[in-house]
Amino acid sequence: MTNEFNRRIIEEFRAKDGRVGGPFEGGRLVLLTTTGARTGARHTTPLAYLPDAGQRIHVIASAGGAPRHPAWYRNLLADPRATVETGLFTYEARAAVLDGAERDAVFARAVEADPGWAEYEAAASRTLPVVALDPAVEGPPQVAGGPAAQLVRVHDAFRRELELIRTEVARSGATIGAQLRVNCLALCEGLGNHHAGEDQMLFPVLAERYPGLGEALEVLRDEHRVIERLLEDLRAVLAAPSSGSAALAAEVERLTADLEAHLDHEEERLVQALAQLTPDL
Repeated sequence: MTNEFNRRIIEEFRAKDGRVGGPFEGGRLVLLTTTGARTGARHTTPLAYLPDAGQRIHVIASAGGAPRHPAWYRNLLADPRATVETGLFTYEARAAVLDGAERDAVFARAVEADPGWAEYEAAASRTLPVVALDPAVEGPPQVAGGPAAQLVRVHDAFRRELELIRTEVARSGATIGAQLRVNCLALCEGLGNHHAGEDQMLFPVLAERYPGLGEALEVLRDEHRVIERLLEDLRAVLAAPSSGSAALAAEVERLTADLEAHLDHEEERLVQALAQLTPDL
């Protein structure tokens, strides 16, 4: 039953670019593929995940509250190399099992966001391992189709993240939980890095190759500055001890409106030019 349940989720996940219904609808889900410790065969498992700073994510070896550690966790102990699918990107990762205070802090954030994790641990009568997954290569994973497809896919990832955060804010109650703060700060970091990379590397190449885009690129740089101010406002709400979810929701909605308009505008102006560049830009 478990294998059939997972198979259906995996098929839906891959068919719908990471979106699934049922118990995982509106939640955070990745597909983790590990190498069997005894067989050497590749096994894929759908797992809930928790973002962290940078590109790191955490997964918890709950096995639904079963007394034994799940197979994917035992596989990672034997071989920490894994493949992560987000629905928009697929990348190679390396796993590290957290311990001590670091493990406890991440697990406490998970329980605050969803008490079900504590229920699983109680039912399992074991300490649930927390595993950190870091990309084996820094930077956004590459996709087929060259720079134009890469830009749209990165934008879609930000759109998806905003959608998830808006859902999490709506479900959070009156206070801002620790994991929700981490999710928002990770979004701020990712957007800041993405726009800095465009300003410093992508836009100069496009300006040299296509002089007629100069004015459009300046407009897009101005939009980056607007987004950065919105990110600063969001960080300020997250840093204030007295801030509640209503204040956070307001800032997230402001960011969403401006960022989605910017992403649409950037694609409208740049995708055609990027499609003419070589994939190794």
